[in-house]
Amino acid sequence: MKLLTIGEFARLSRLSPKALRLYDDLGLLRPFRVDAWSGYRYYEPSQLERARLVAWLRRLGMPLAQIGAVVEASPANAVALVTAFLRVTEAEFAERQRLAQFLIGYFSEGATAMSVPSAPASSTSSAPLAIRYAAASDIGLVRAQNQDAVAAGPRLVAVADGFGPAGDLASAAAIDALRDLDSVAPGDLLNVLSDAVSAASASVRSIAPPGGIFDATSDATSGAPSSGSTLTAMLLSGSRLGLVHIGDSRAYLFRDGGLFQITHDHSVTQSMIDAGRLTPEEAGSHPQRSLLVRALGISAELMRESGMPEAQVSEAGTADLSLLDARAGDRYLLCSDGLTAAVPVAAIRGTLADAALSPEEVVGRLIALANEAGGPDNIACALADITEAA
Repeated sequence: MKLLTIGEFARLSRLSPKALRLYDDLGLLRPFRVDAWSGYRYYEPSQLERARLVAWLRRLGMPLAQIGAVVEASPANAVALVTAFLRVTEAEFAERQRLAQFLIGYFSEGATAMSVPSAPASSTSSAPLAIRYAAASDIGLVRAQNQDAVAAGPRLVAVADGFGPAGDLASAAAIDALRDLDSVAPGDLLNVLSDAVSAASASVRSIAPPGGIFDATSDATSGAPSSGSTLTAMLLSGSRLGLVHIGDSRAYLFRDGGLFQITHDHSVTQSMIDAGRLTPEEAGSHPQRSLLVRALGISAELMRESGMPEAQVSEAGTADLSLLDARAGDRYLLCSDGLTAAVPVAAIRGTLADAALSPEEVVGRLIALANEAGGPDNIACALADITEAA
């Protein structure tokens, strides 16, 4: 078999000799033979397929460490890895798009505060809107104590999922820190929510001893050494919604028949999904599915000692803040993982799609569905139907 020189191989694979030398050093694409005297690299023609695959993945923007996993994987696993990378790429593009839209609105409207959104926004009317709301929490069928807390009112809806020995106190403190939020200028929404979540975090730390990586399945009887709470809340001002989120409770938007998750879980398994090491289907049964990497009351020091990456340690107690443009007819659901872990997304979508159901009826039906599925955890739901202001 005639071997190809590195120059010939570079031309046929459309990779530069410099890139080929790098891929050799990283183990992505080893030469078939290296001359013992000159160090010159030679390749087999059969290696062109792998080289082109590496080139395609690089054009996709995939990091070299992930490319190594893809090219060594079976076809089925490679599909899962590329799909997971695509999801992350789409989310990053959407984030840049949202930031650009926010900045356009900021400079156009002369907003009073510069804040960076991190969740979906869609531009419609700026007419004042109102909320038809309902919220409830339920102990479920397994837990000895209800550690979920909710709030709902004309401007605010919120859910918090406590965990650990003082989880009930932690979630209540998180919600209480938001109860006094009232009339807020749209340009100040995110700053007000940022201050509120800082106050909530301080309240949780004063109640519960700080811990490291949080196990959201622990309750007051488990003897877990750490306590804390998730928090997901929305505050309405005019036609704008401010969203604050930390932990693995979720916010969903039901609009035009589609259901969209507008928060990102701060969990170990979600981090593994983002890195392409786990599929969403595998995450549902993963032994670490309840471990959180962000929550109110979290201790960065203990997270660091537990071996978490420094990037996650630095964000341990940081909440996501988002600015959304709401429109009449939107239906927002905030819920703890006691709902999403027990009830399929299709069933949640079907319940939200029933326009004849009032917010109270929607919340009641969702909690009933979770209990019909075994009620393995506390369940918290808060619903906000967006309407034209009277």
